[in-house]
Amino acid sequence: MDKFTTLTGVAAPLPIVNVDTDMIIPKDYLKTIKRTGLGTGLFSDMRYLEDGSENPDFVLNKPAYRNARILVAGDNFGCGSSREHAPWALLDFGIRCVISTSFADIFYNNCFKNGILPIRVSPQELEKLMDDAERGANATLTVDLERQEITGPDGGTIRFDIDPFRRHCLLNGLDDIALTLEKTAAIDGFEKKLAETRPWA
Repeated sequence: MDKFTTLTGVAAPLPIVNVDTDMIIPKDYLKTIKRTGLGTGLFSDMRYLEDGSENPDFVLNKPAYRNARILVAGDNFGCGSSREHAPWALLDFGIRCVISTSFADIFYNNCFKNGILPIRVSPQELEKLMDDAERGANATLTVDLERQEITGPDGGTIRFDIDPFRRHCLLNGLDDIALTLEKTAAIDGFEKKLAETRPWA
């Protein structure tokens, strides 16, 4: 998993509440267990027209937001089913940070396991960030995980809270497998002792 330290990039505004995981990545894309290639299906029902062409009105199809790294979204983002393909699709598109007032619990947890930083802010702070995002490619946000700050294009900062353990994992690029591998010496020691004391086990 790639480390998340400081991210500076274009923020795309998505002022829609209750964006569920089926909107993020529709069920048609769930046939794969690979984490790559899902970016093309991200928000596909809104992003593409019936003939398969791009919907020019959808934010991620607009020239200013095609390379967005941050998503500023409405309340209760990631609700619905627990599909882990949702953060996979965001990450494959290039989104490393989602900012909202609230997230569905399973989606929120899945983000951390896949190197995406979900940030909760107040409604007033979201309104300010949404306004910043709507300025287009000339207005970038900087998310500093170490300092726990979001800096807007005007230089103003917003502080955010995050669980210290999750912060540690993102800063060091540690997913569940990497965390387990950090305990390799202890696991090997336990296995050796077990073999010596209970050879029949």
